[in-house]
Amino acid sequence: MQWVGEDVGVSKTDGRSARWTEHRRSRREDLVGAALTALRTAGPDFSVDDVARAAGVSKTVIYRYFSDKDELIDAVLERISAEVLLPRLLGELALERADDRARLHAVIAAFVRLIEEEPALYRFAYAQAGRTGRADLVAATENQVAQALGMLMAERLAAAGRPTGAAMTWAYGVVGMVQLTAHWWSGSRTVPAAELAEQLADLAHGGLAALLPPLPD
Repeated sequence: MQWVGEDVGVSKTDGRSARWTEHRRSRREDLVGAALTALRTAGPDFSVDDVARAAGVSKTVIYRYFSDKDELIDAVLERISAEVLLPRLLGELALERADDRARLHAVIAAFVRLIEEEPALYRFAYAQAGRTGRADLVAATENQVAQALGMLMAERLAAAGRPTGAAMTWAYGVVGMVQLTAHWWSGSRTVPAAELAEQLADLAHGGLAALLPPLPD
């Protein structure tokens, strides 16, 4: 036989557990935000002390929610990818533009502006790329952008009745070219950001224009 009181007790326990889970999630989000502030202020080599100062708490509080600095760094990388990199790049790619060059230029310019406006975030993400035991944020972001670009190209080719097999090759080629050039530029700044975006758009569109069918009128 099950007593009514047993259900009430379980319900109270579940409620407390849910509230604690939500509190912990919210607190972690706040601390990740503080870590981003520390990153922008102190640079890519920010310390847990920098995060604690930005959050207005002690280091002990941070370690209640993150087992070590590596776990905090992983959370910061996830935030950069989900809320900074991908929304800017995929958002621009999804918008309709007057022509192919305009769409390519919009995405390239968004990436270059990100490097110019958020140099610490970019250097941090690149420095963490490929470290042992850590997901490569740069590669993962490039992969998502290339996949989205490749799908757009494949749709264009299919609509024109042409083979789509090369679409992903072209997309990854364009994304790789832009990423490597932009990374070189981030350290050299040989030309203004706007000029770099124009140069890369010219190169990317110059190659693709001969390969993709024209946009329908």
